Amino acid sequence: MDYFLIATILVLLSAILGYINVRFFKLPNTIGLMLITILFTLAVFVLSYLDETLLDVEKYIITQIDFKILLLDVMLSFLLFAGALHTNFKELKIQRWPIFTFSTLGVLTSTFLVGTFMFFVLNMFHIDVIYINCLLFGALISPTDPIAVLGILKKAGVPKKLETKIVGESLFNDGVAVIVFITLFQINSLGVETVEASDILELFGREIIGGILLGLVLGWLAYQLMKKIDDYQIEVIITLAVVMVGTVIAQKFDFSTPLTMVTAGLLVGDDRVRKSTMSEQTENYVDKFWELIDMLLNTILFVLIGMEILVLAYDISYMFAGLLAIPIILISRFLSLLLPINFFKKKLNFDPNTNLVMTWGGLRGGISIALALSLTESMNRELFLFITYGVVVFSILVQGLTMESLVKKLSKTKTNP
Repeated sequence: MDYFLIATILVLLSAILGYINVRFFKLPNTIGLMLITILFTLAVFVLSYLDETLLDVEKYIITQIDFKILLLDVMLSFLLFAGALHTNFKELKIQRWPIFTFSTLGVLTSTFLVGTFMFFVLNMFHIDVIYINCLLFGALISPTDPIAVLGILKKAGVPKKLETKIVGESLFNDGVAVIVFITLFQINSLGVETVEASDILELFGREIIGGILLGLVLGWLAYQLMKKIDDYQIEVIITLAVVMVGTVIAQKFDFSTPLTMVTAGLLVGDDRVRKSTMSEQTENYVDKFWELIDMLLNTILFVLIGMEILVLAYDISYMFAGLLAIPIILISRFLSLLLPINFFKKKLNFDPNTNLVMTWGGLRGGISIALALSLTESMNRELFLFITYGVVVFSILVQGLTMESLVKKLSKTKTNP
């Protein structure tokens, strides 16, 4: 079975399951696709007692796909660029300091809290883990997933200013979390004594500053090229080239690909840039093209997440640890947001329920699973992959499904004290 056939099967599955969701379930695509895929995979499990053909095909597809490479090195660039392209840059600029704090200090605080709490919980279950492995888990589970967040927030009716904070944070904290994860990964692999502070600062500087500068350069080049022509087909191709070339350069020089794509997307999508570079027709085609790319890759991504259930190692102690990890992660996120929110709330007129909505709306997704899959056996890969999958499923299905009702309930409480 070659890669084209695997891609064909995935697109076919995405089309069928997406149709079922739109026709019958009527859930947000992110939630519906993952739920239906999990149900489909469980049905395949049951059918395997009669005929193992479908189960063998599904297992083969999963084993042939390197989810980490597919998501982090390929799909994420397109998804983040598409998300940033449709983000309100003007509002994002107003909220830039809280968003910056959420995506840096928030991620670091959450990493430490989750890692510390999980270390004590896992040892309570007599699961042999070292502290730095728990910090690695804290780093991979702390970033909120923009791919999951974007679609659900729009349907939930979150106030625009609050939506900007959550979306802005989720766009930027991926890059920060990946850098924190890589740093901890290197410390774990090489040993604390061999990694110096200067190495960590160099890594952070190269990844963050390099990624943002590359994104600015690519966005500026796209602006210059698109300003001089009026051809919607070529202009769409220019935006596509920005993503593909930017990904190659970022990976070549070890810059942060997520930060590169977010920066370039925000610049190209800025209203002032749009007015000076795109005709109405071009703007419409660029938006529709990236909406389609976003939808297609999202669909395939959440079908794959649903199928990843096949690669998990099942253990009763893992299940208990996974159940306890959910409240630990939610509490850690709530605590990590307290300081920034209290600092900025008076200056920027924060909604009184900002922390609660940001905590419950901070969904985890494919990025966390991809990072968990990159762990080695010595880093308790099977344990943390199982816990990560459980947290992601809970996040998408439970938090995602109840987000709209939570926002409505809080709105009523605010209007009727």
